[in-house]
Amino acid sequence: MVKRNPHVAKLKDSYLFETVEQRKQDFLAKHPQVTLINLGIGDFVHPLPKSVAAGLSAMAENLSTPSGFKGYGPKEGDKKLRCRIADVLYSQRVAPEEIQISDGILPSLGRLQVLLGANTIIAVQELSYPAYVDTAVVIGQSFDFDQNTQRYGRIVYMKGSAKSPFFPDFSDVPRIDVIYLCSPNNPTGIAATKEQLTELVAFARDRKVIIVYDAAYSSYIRDSEIPKSIYEIEGANDVAIELGSFSKMAGFTGVRLGWSVVPKTLRYDDGTPISSDWSNVYSRLFNGASNIAQAGGLAVLSSKGQEECRQLTDNYLKNARSLKDALSSMGHQCFGGIHCPYVWTHFPGCSSWEAFDNILENAHIVTIPGIGFGPSGEGFLRFSGFNDASKVEQAIENLSAFLT
Repeated sequence: MVKRNPHVAKLKDSYLFETVEQRKQDFLAKHPQVTLINLGIGDFVHPLPKSVAAGLSAMAENLSTPSGFKGYGPKEGDKKLRCRIADVLYSQRVAPEEIQISDGILPSLGRLQVLLGANTIIAVQELSYPAYVDTAVVIGQSFDFDQNTQRYGRIVYMKGSAKSPFFPDFSDVPRIDVIYLCSPNNPTGIAATKEQLTELVAFARDRKVIIVYDAAYSSYIRDSEIPKSIYEIEGANDVAIELGSFSKMAGFTGVRLGWSVVPKTLRYDDGTPISSDWSNVYSRLFNGASNIAQAGGLAVLSSKGQEECRQLTDNYLKNARSLKDALSSMGHQCFGGIHCPYVWTHFPGCSSWEAFDNILENAHIVTIPGIGFGPSGEGFLRFSGFNDASKVEQAIENLSAFLT
């Protein structure tokens, strides 16, 4: 018989969000009369913008005609879409040839792990999206805690400092090869400043480290002084890979469309362009994004699409700010909720799962336990603004009745 892959065996039995869903279903089985409000979800609840749906529909209709049918497209993605991303989202800081269209950030993380290999030492923010670690474990990075080095094999958790508790303190980082960083951050909702990202790029250039920059929530940044892309920082093109997505920008979580940027100037220690290897790995593990999804992406990046998507993201940001203000007024320390639709909230005196259960049972609200994002998340919950305003208002009433 085939032996079990030992690396897969190192993964936790259940993904964080699957555990949350199971607890929610267990609660509803015991209390079928209760209506829960989901503030844990990181997904759009409103339908796609009309102009975007029209773009998807038009391509689907064209595919039914002899003249409009398309099969396999370019492995790197539709040229018009890559040009539009370079223009609208990057203001030509990167070239269309440096962009690869994908089916989202999570699959790209897995392909990047294949590209970089199991021998690289990766570093993640102590509070970060679980997939950075999970995809590393699957390909063979050790996840056994070493008491001598105080780290998990080839996976380093970067702690914050007293000055900036949720941004890595690079002065204490051991030798590493790759840094994974998300801004605005999931789960804390905090966007890194230009000063912080300048420090990150300087560190990477000095230590010859590759940055994998997750910009999934960049479309929620409203302050022109806060970078939406790592390439707004001078010198970043020499050290950084950026991953982007239409999921949180336009509600494409079910459509599946994203991109990666690997600049031509990013090279291995022997001078080989990383983009060449990325293209080779990419084309062998992915057959290209759907023609229909890419047509939708072009519609998102049209003037009308951008306007409609902005209205949706504004609504989710407004919800997050309402939650933050309410929870703060109830005496809880809160972070985020300004440039990201997540509010990171401290519940002192209890564990994350205890806080989760208390809120679920007494306020009938689903959240996400902070411990699922890293050791420093203990005692925190992530609240999401991805819901209808009326449901957020009801959630605030429920929380007020329970917490005050």
